[in-house]
Amino acid sequence: MENASKALIIAGAILLAILIISLGIMIYNQAAGVVNNNSMTEAEVNSFNQKFEQYIGENVRGANVNSLVSAVNTNNMSTDDESERVTITGSVITENTSDNNAATTYNKTAQTGKTYKVEIAGYTTGGLIQTINISEASASN
Repeated sequence: MENASKALIIAGAILLAILIISLGIMIYNQAAGVVNNNSMTEAEVNSFNQKFEQYIGENVRGANVNSLVSAVNTNNMSTDDESERVTITGSVITENTSDNNAATTYNKTAQTGKTYKVEIAGYTTGGLIQTINISEASASN
């Protein structure tokens, strides 16, 4: 009887050790997944892009273009992640070259009485808007 009780205690200890090791591996895998997951969720990507997509169109007024430039400047200055910075291309908007150490900012030079064509020119691999092209709309519109 004494051998049987010792055998049960040893079996219980082995099962408990296996349970603790399994729990440790599970916790490690979950923690590693959180550390390695530095990409944005789909909702975060949509929220990021929505800040700029509201200004996209064929006949965008100059005041809205200047608002877009302000939104891009605010975004670029508030993030340290290069993949979240937005670039504006086109001859309408110029870069602000006063501070070379900061993130790229743009001058609000769109005339309020004119209309502009604003389009997304590029996305990052994660689906974030990377480049916005602004050009003067044709006079026939």
